[in-house]
Amino acid sequence: MTAQDIQTKLETIFHDVFMDDSIKLNTDMTATDIEGWDSMTHINLIFACEQEFGIKFTLAEIAGLKTVGSLMDVIDGKVAG
Repeated sequence: MTAQDIQTKLETIFHDVFMDDSIKLNTDMTATDIEGWDSMTHINLIFACEQEFGIKFTLAEIAGLKTVGSLMDVIDGKVAG
């Protein structure tokens, strides 16, 4: 799966979780860049990513997610095997 494939799937997840189809992701985005990104939506976002990509995040990985780019990197590492 390419980085572009991951980003495309992530955008769909973000649209669903935040109920905002106008969100366009970039790797530097953080929770402060998206309205409504709080601890509850973060949990929903992580769960949706796990479901979509067929992966499980560790607590350490979740704690280390500071940007959309870091989320993409962790997903890429997990789907790559």
